[in-house]
Amino acid sequence: MNPISIFPLTGIPLIQPGDDLPRILGDAVERLDSRLQSGDVLVIAQKIVSKAEGRYIDLDRITPSPYAIEIAQQCQKDPRLIEVILSESTEVVRVRSGLIITRHRLGFVSANAGVDRSNVAPDGIDRVLLLPIDPDRSAAHIRSAVRDRFGIDVGVIIADSHGRPHRMGTVGVAIGLSGLPGVEDWRGRKDLFGYTLQHTEVGVADQIAGAGTLLLGQAAEAIPAVIVRGVSFEKRDGTAQEINRPKEMDLFQ
Repeated sequence: MNPISIFPLTGIPLIQPGDDLPRILGDAVERLDSRLQSGDVLVIAQKIVSKAEGRYIDLDRITPSPYAIEIAQQCQKDPRLIEVILSESTEVVRVRSGLIITRHRLGFVSANAGVDRSNVAPDGIDRVLLLPIDPDRSAAHIRSAVRDRFGIDVGVIIADSHGRPHRMGTVGVAIGLSGLPGVEDWRGRKDLFGYTLQHTEVGVADQIAGAGTLLLGQAAEAIPAVIVRGVSFEKRDGTAQEINRPKEMDLFQ
């Protein structure tokens, strides 16, 4: 088993809409003391991808619907914010004071449909940031640009922070990926004692995302991307969609 190393990509400026994110990330890779290697995984904070893609919404331009106003009264949130959350969702799962859980249009269940106010705009600007339109496509674009520039094929993960049912605290998860599987099926493998695994499926992309976000942080760390090295995974090109549990298998619905 190889040791796992995580290298922060530093010197990345505050990202603006329209910035050439693959070039900026490539410049940061060139500043690394260690050369990029085949099998490395580039873990990127969702926020800089959304910013480069211009996924901002000014709440002053939002007129909430009657339904958004009703939900806002239940969870005591800004009706304009609720309207944006609903526009990014296919279903409202739970609502209580201070919290709204929805099924995002990308298929996963999360708080606020990934709509974020932190590290988005200076005080006084009522602006929120949405998730990328297609995080898998964003990851594939960055992967292709890295391969063209360095001649090295790496995996790419777009990572976000999610809470979990029955567990406190947020963890990093993969909402977009390219060049690696989202889930590995270990059924049929043998354990140490020869027992054949019957039900084991491993969320390899989420594990790597979680490792990467140890350095990405949640607040003012200003490290929006890292290289994770030494992880073994199947050589296939998966998608983040394979990570989402189908609704009919969701025991908590």
